[in-house]
Amino acid sequence: MTRCEFFTEGDRITGFTVAGHSGYSEKGTDILCAAITTAVTMAETTINDVCGAKAKVRVKQEDARITLTLPTSCDEEETVQAVLSGLMLTLISLREDYPDYIEVLEV
Repeated sequence: MTRCEFFTEGDRITGFTVAGHSGYSEKGTDILCAAITTAVTMAETTINDVCGAKAKVRVKQEDARITLTLPTSCDEEETVQAVLSGLMLTLISLREDYPDYIEVLEV
């Protein structure tokens, strides 16, 4: 199962961790893992490369884990929050379609 955790302070999403393979299908053919990876990659590149937020990103390939942590403040805060909210909603939508393979938590 893929576990997606979004970290918040008040109304602000401060980052996320997405970890684990969904187990929907074999590695390399798992459409759910591909969808999750695509959504997370789009969010990370938009936050860092487009918005220039300089979020800290840690990837552990062996655990299939990515963690993104925002700095205390961002120049493009409103846009960054919109991207993170969009990511969360996308993953929640996937959870509704594949409830046995993905969980999404706000912590």
